[in-house]
Amino acid sequence: MSRPTTYAQALNTALRDALTEDENVLVLGEDVGQLGGVFRITDGLTRDFGEDRCIDTPLAEAGIAGFAVGLAMQGFRPVIEMQFDAFGYPAFEQVVSHIAKMRNRTRGRLTMPIVIRVPYAGGIGGVEHHCDSSEGYYVHTPGLHVVTPSTPADAYSLLRESIASDDPVVFMEPKSLYWSKAEVELPATTEPVGRAAVRREGSDVTVVTYGPQVPNALRAAEVAAAEEDWDLEVVDLRSLVPFDDETVMASVRKTGRAVVLAEAQGFAGMGAEIAARIQERCFHSLAAPVLRVSGLDIPYPPPILEHSHLPGVDRILDTVARLQWDDEPDLTYAVPAGEVSA
Repeated sequence: MSRPTTYAQALNTALRDALTEDENVLVLGEDVGQLGGVFRITDGLTRDFGEDRCIDTPLAEAGIAGFAVGLAMQGFRPVIEMQFDAFGYPAFEQVVSHIAKMRNRTRGRLTMPIVIRVPYAGGIGGVEHHCDSSEGYYVHTPGLHVVTPSTPADAYSLLRESIASDDPVVFMEPKSLYWSKAEVELPATTEPVGRAAVRREGSDVTVVTYGPQVPNALRAAEVAAAEEDWDLEVVDLRSLVPFDDETVMASVRKTGRAVVLAEAQGFAGMGAEIAARIQERCFHSLAAPVLRVSGLDIPYPPPILEHSHLPGVDRILDTVARLQWDDEPDLTYAVPAGEVSA
């Protein structure tokens, strides 16, 4: 029976079910025990499973990641929490040098069934180091899977699949969505890791997005339909690595136009990779250049300026309006100030 479930509750249930079903699953991180995590994702797990299954660690992210490597080498399946996106940077050497490469280095003899939970992105008015869009660092690292659910059902299903994976998974949780709610029957099974989802069917423009910007894309699509009679299709990637070329390219070939929407800074980011893949694979189907909507190319701003940095409905629709609405593409469009042209 389905019931209203928040994104945070779905994650908590996924962890609880994984701990129940497999005694080798461990949860560890800063304040994940008695406090239940800053966002209460691990609430009640220490009470129900004990301090040897849900482990409070010292404030040492590199140590947490290194400890997880040792646990994985001994047959455990650790789920570690980085608490905030930018807090994970001290652990970066462990992640890219060991977690991502161990299976390849040992020719498959050692797997790394580690899930690195990263609360990320903005929308909560966080101060410095508490809001960042760090997905670009992880997707650039071979050996890591990177997923970012946008719905409570996906939060549950993708976390369960990530914990079951023998490859390391960076599990990126949009902080702004923790309190979002939907009717969900748990346990939920959605599309597997590596498959995108078409959240809204459309015929004029494909908006490709993921994680925290999926709700914005859907809101923009509704406004576009009501005010401009534009029919936007919204594709939620769900998984950044592996990337679902099939679903994305089928949508772009159908509409002939694409806007890539990402909250992170635009330069050399995930949005640039998506745009390049579309251009390479759908060139003869495109009626206009692939355009991007992103955060600004600046350090993440203080809370009072966050609204100016993050993409919103107006910025999305302004970008859609720049697409040519003729049968023949016009490749001489102007590059707005502040953007970098190739």
